Amino acid sequence: MDEKVRKRVLRMIPYGLYVATALHEGQVAAGTITWLSQASFKPPLVMTALKADSYLYHQVKAAGAFAVNILGTGQKDLAAAFFRGAQVQDGKLNGYAFEPGPETGAPLLLDAPAWFEARVTDVVERGDHTVVVAEVVSVGLRNPEAQPLLLQETGWQYGG
Repeated sequence: MDEKVRKRVLRMIPYGLYVATALHEGQVAAGTITWLSQASFKPPLVMTALKADSYLYHQVKAAGAFAVNILGTGQKDLAAAFFRGAQVQDGKLNGYAFEPGPETGAPLLLDAPAWFEARVTDVVERGDHTVVVAEVVSVGLRNPEAQPLLLQETGWQYGG
């Protein structure tokens, strides 16, 4: 397989940008993710791939739950703020206001136009990212007019 072509082809898959969060034993984890998809209607399942050696993945696995903050177009700076993990300071997460999720306690960013919480049902540990399948247990919509932030809009690349 031609590696350059492989990379180019796989980068043609469209991705959104999200901030995933988890809370376990009082410790918050958060990170920007792109590999996320709905996987079932009944029950409502999502699947995401989290970097296997990340603190976020380890907290999601330990907590058995996580939240996904769906970013809107124009929120590139918010996405960038979570490239290097998370820190709670002065009641904010990486400088952004948040509230605890009603089902999992995972941080929900007040600036995100939509969010959901999910409980982990399955984990596939293979490769440099781990696939997490989870059932959606709570949702919120703050801005119904918002359009999702797509990776293509940012000029960044992840995948391939």
